[in-house]
Amino acid sequence: MMRILGVSAAAMLLSGCVAMDVQDIQVNTSPEVSHFPGVTKAGTDLPFSKAVRVGDVIYLSGELGIDPATNELASGGVGPETSMIFANIERTLAEFDADLSDVVKCSVFLGDMAAYGAMNAAYDAALPGPKPARSTFGVNGLALGAEVEIECLAVTP
Repeated sequence: MMRILGVSAAAMLLSGCVAMDVQDIQVNTSPEVSHFPGVTKAGTDLPFSKAVRVGDVIYLSGELGIDPATNELASGGVGPETSMIFANIERTLAEFDADLSDVVKCSVFLGDMAAYGAMNAAYDAALPGPKPARSTFGVNGLALGAEVEIECLAVTP
């Protein structure tokens, strides 16, 4: 059975409510943003961050297969370049206490789609399962004469 209360009875029930002035409350809804400039190829000053973290999301710039020990592209073609890319990405993710298992999306840029198989084999070997979502594009030329460039997006808990 439902009972209808008068205004004064309803006011008595609500008397335990707390009223406050909401003008004094400041809420920051902007996520924390941090940039990682990374180590660039010797003699170059690149106008972008290697990675940017916004809240729990890490945006990684396109990575080439440059061996940090030699500052040169990994020799042997698209397979070794792809392997080096993921070694470099792994080092960058470590700066944010993340790893390759946190990668959720990759975009692959191939200088020659005929190299898809070699890239795919190295990609498969580098990333743990379950694999991230991926797009692969054939492009006309990459920086420094690279055969492949990969950019990723990672999400950390």
